[in-house]
Amino acid sequence: MPILNLNKAQRRKLSIFAKCVIFSFLAWALFAISSNYVYTVKAGMQYVNAPDNRAFHPLQSDTVSVQLEATGWQLLFATFQSSTPTIQVDLSGLRNRNWVVFTSQLGFVNRQFPANKRVVSVSPDTLYFDFSKQTERKVPVKALHRLQFKKQYAIIDELSISPEYVTITGPLEDVVQIEEWETDTIRASNVDNSIRTIAYLKHNQRANINVYPTSVEVDIPVGEVTEKILEVPLKVENGNQFSSVKLLPGKVQLTVMVSLRDFTKVTAGTFEAVVNMDDWVDNDIKNLPVIITRIPEFCKLVKVEPQNVDFFVRR
Repeated sequence: MPILNLNKAQRRKLSIFAKCVIFSFLAWALFAISSNYVYTVKAGMQYVNAPDNRAFHPLQSDTVSVQLEATGWQLLFATFQSSTPTIQVDLSGLRNRNWVVFTSQLGFVNRQFPANKRVVSVSPDTLYFDFSKQTERKVPVKALHRLQFKKQYAIIDELSISPEYVTITGPLEDVVQIEEWETDTIRASNVDNSIRTIAYLKHNQRANINVYPTSVEVDIPVGEVTEKILEVPLKVENGNQFSSVKLLPGKVQLTVMVSLRDFTKVTAGTFEAVVNMDDWVDNDIKNLPVIITRIPEFCKLVKVEPQNVDFFVRR
């Protein structure tokens, strides 16, 4: 491969040329990022100032395209943001019509963005709404939790929620689709005692649905648990077509986690273990799988031995 041999003067000229190119590129880049550009971002909508006693249903998507004017610096930083912004939409105009226009509230939208960014337009510019009779319904509250327990501790009973039901109000077609209302997730670590706390209901994503009250009291009973081993007799399902069915073995050993409080209450009679003869008739399997069909609440099944049993039938 030929080697380019340059004398000292030529190397100096090449160095000056390279520096000029780099300086020109940096000057162009600085000028480019200092200029203003118009770019488009997707934004979610949050409705505010909704009119009282009017149940409304949006007739378009809950996201819009927002055109922003900003410098190249802001545009560069915006490309690294993965979260979708949310803009508030003023619905006070729905008191006497069924649409709102973004052009008339660009000032309100602009105040929600930094001063160095300007909202040029929003698409679609007009939002339409359908009005219907407002209805009311009570739904149960579901308390969400993510708890990390100390060793040998767990939830030992049903959660107590007060009030158990909340009242939701809104358009009939939306209200009938809501079966329950969740709380914000209750979080705690190293838990070894019962928890009583106030949990706020999850934020309503739809402004046409109102919920009352907005918080509930949640009581989570926590206690120490331990293992208990029980021998449970096996029952045969769908065995009437045979003269007799003999299982080997006739019992299974269950290992469960149970609270110390309920240790004596949990007996073999509170469980039910069965085998289904249809598994053999339909699928010709050699060993019948053991199915646990009844287990007390807040008992955690750890192990079943054996998981499959042999059998003899007499037709």
